[in-house]
Amino acid sequence: MASKEGIDAAMKGGCGSRWALRLLDLVGLDTSLAILDALYDEFRDPNYAAVPLLRRMVSAELYGRKSGEGFYDYHKR
Repeated sequence: MASKEGIDAAMKGGCGSRWALRLLDLVGLDTSLAILDALYDEFRDPNYAAVPLLRRMVSAELYGRKSGEGFYDYHKR
């Protein structure tokens, strides 16, 4: 278990990526899920299997920036 901030920090330190979960929010969690599902259907590689949290978030219409909330909150304050 890790916080979203912890995951982003690990990706920044370990992979040099400063985006991680924010990139998923930018692309759209629904779009990311559709891509993962298509890749999994084509290759049956478990690395492409979407995690349950992503499915729950998409079911709750938390798509990222386009809906105002995903892993991060984008509503104007």
